[in-house]
Amino acid sequence: MIKIEFPKQQVKIRQQAGVNEVFDIIRKKWLRLSPEEWVRQNMIHYLLLKKYPVSLVAVEKEIKLGELTKRCDIVVYSRKTLPFMIIECKEMNIPLSEKALEQILRYHITLPAEYLIVTNGSYCFGFQKIENQFIETNAFPDYPD
Repeated sequence: MIKIEFPKQQVKIRQQAGVNEVFDIIRKKWLRLSPEEWVRQNMIHYLLLKKYPVSLVAVEKEIKLGELTKRCDIVVYSRKTLPFMIIECKEMNIPLSEKALEQILRYHITLPAEYLIVTNGSYCFGFQKIENQFIETNAFPDYPD
C-alpha cells in the first residue's frame, strides 16, 4: 500500500448559493464539493506537484464497456497520448476494497494503462502491469520522461 500526503497548498473552495464548491484546474470549472470530489481534486494537485503535465491529465474520462458508459476519475496519458495511469478515487471514509480494484480492472479493458491506482485520499493501492501481470507497487510512479 502507498501512503500519500497531499500538498499543503489547498484547492480553491467557495460557497455558492449555500453549496460548497471546488475549482477543478483541469476542467476549468467549479464543481459541487463532495467527499469523493475532495479526494479527486487533491489527487490532481498531487500529480501536478509531482510534475505530471496538466495537458495529459483527464478527469472523469468517459469510456465504453460494452453497452455501458463509465467514467474514470483520472487518466494520465504518456507524451505519446497512450494511457499511462488510471486513478480511481473513493471518499476518505470508504475503505479500499476488492470491489474498487475490480472496478479499475474493468476500466483497464478499455484503457490499457501501465499503472492502476485506487485511493481514498489517505492510502493508495498501486499496481504496475509487467508482462501481462499486475504487480503491487509501494511507491507512486513518477511521470515518464
